[in-house]
Formats: sequence, C-alpha cells, structure tokens
Amino acid sequence: MSSTIHTFVANLPLALATTVAWVLVAFVVGRLVKRHATIDVFWGSGFVVVFGESLLHAHLGSHHHLSSLQWASFAMVALWGARLAGYLAWRQRGSAEDPRYVWIMKGARGKNETVYALAKIYLFQAVLMWFISFPLQYIAASATPLVGALVIVGIAVSLVGLGFEAIGDSQLRAFLANPANKGTTLNSGLWAYTRHPNYFGDSVVWWGIYLVAIATGGGVFTIASPLLMTWLLTSLSGKPMLEKKLTKTRAGYDDYVATVSGFIPRPPRPRR
Repeated sequence: MSSTIHTFVANLPLALATTVAWVLVAFVVGRLVKRHATIDVFWGSGFVVVFGESLLHAHLGSHHHLSSLQWASFAMVALWGARLAGYLAWRQRGSAEDPRYVWIMKGARGKNETVYALAKIYLFQAVLMWFISFPLQYIAASATPLVGALVIVGIAVSLVGLGFEAIGDSQLRAFLANPANKGTTLNSGLWAYTRHPNYFGDSVVWWGIYLVAIATGGGVFTIASPLLMTWLLTSLSGKPMLEKKLTKTRAGYDDYVATVSGFIPRPPRPRR
C-alpha cells in the first residue's frame, strides 16, 4: 500500500503537466478552427492520455510489467475516450461555436481574450481533468496484480455506462439526421426514460472506474472524482445549460421536461 501511495503522489505533478500540455494542444487547434468547443473533443481523449502517462510512470518507477488489472482498465478507458472524442468531433463538423463557450467568453469584455480563454476554458479544464483522473492515476500506481471480482464488477458497470451513452448518442444522431425532426424534441428510445442518457451513461462510467480503484485496496479516497463528474453533468456545464437552450429551440420541450426524468432513467410520468 505504501509503495502505491508513494507512486501515486510522485505522479501527481507529472499528471498535471500532462493535462496542461494536452489542453494547450486543444487551444492551438481551437485557434485554427476558430472554435473553443474543440476542447470537448480533447476532454475524453485527455483521460486516456493522462492514464497512459500514469501507467508509464508507474512502470518505469517499478520496472514491473503492467498487471492484467491495469491493462483491462486502460482498454476500457481508451474505448470510452475514443468513442466520445470521435462522436464529438463528428458533431462539431462545420458547426458554429457552442453557446456555452459564447457565454463564457462574454466575460472577456475589456480583457485580453486569449489569456481569458486560456484561463477560463483550457487551464480550468486541465485542472478538472487532472483531479477527476485520480482513480485512474491510483489504478496505474497500484501493485495489485490480478483482476478480482470487484474489478470485474467495476469494468462491467463502466461498460454498461458506455453502452448507455453510446446508444443514446446514436439515437440522437439518427433523430437529428432526419429533416422532418427539425425543431422537435426526441422522446423515444432511451430518451423516453431520461432527458440525458449520454450524461447519465458518462456518470456511470466514472462510478465503475471508482469501483476498480477501490478494488486495488486503497482507492476509496478518490470518490471525489465520480462525485465531481456527476455534479458537472447534472448541475453545472451539462444538463442546466443544455436544457436552457433546448427550452427555447425545441417544440414541446417543456412538456418533455414535465414527464421525463432529468437524469436517472425511469418510466415517464403520465401527462396531465
């Protein structure tokens, strides 16, 4: 346990440097395409990068081969991160700036916009990515060699969340691709049970990762990671800002809000 904690703590500044470097790449790309929303593409993939860095640091420090637990965890996170990055990159093709970032940049009036964007969008997300990745960093530092029952449960939970998220995104993509649905509200499939199956699935992924961190024997303290991710999705940058926009742009959205769960899936309430 002590060696795991030592490796974890020693890696913290390296992991932070990795997330900062990653968002600076996102900043450069964002400047080229003139869209700060590009950082969203770098968000999911950033966790794969910082997990890879943490695994490399642990491997070089111990001179031991990566365990089956670490390989299985990395494969799951890489699958999640690659899918999310690819989907968001597809969604952003030829689109205008995301209203969330338009709203954030309103605070730059009278200030240097480049410095403001770096601080408020990119470096802020670098710190979030670093903190939320604590379970991944702890898994990387762990000397636990085998995949036990709790690891299997954790990875299974994450895969369920990934599947929920991917199916929800697929249903939304098909809905938006149909011109007949323009300006209307998707209320079928998973979207009949929760207004945000993608956000719910994302949250479940991180609770699964947390279970794997616990399985290493000492990752309980990293619970702040899934809690913060869930809070971001439900109370800050996810659900509230998106629903404020959809209420104005989607016909029937108020009725949809009145009958369908805002996050945790459940049968819709009867219409009054």
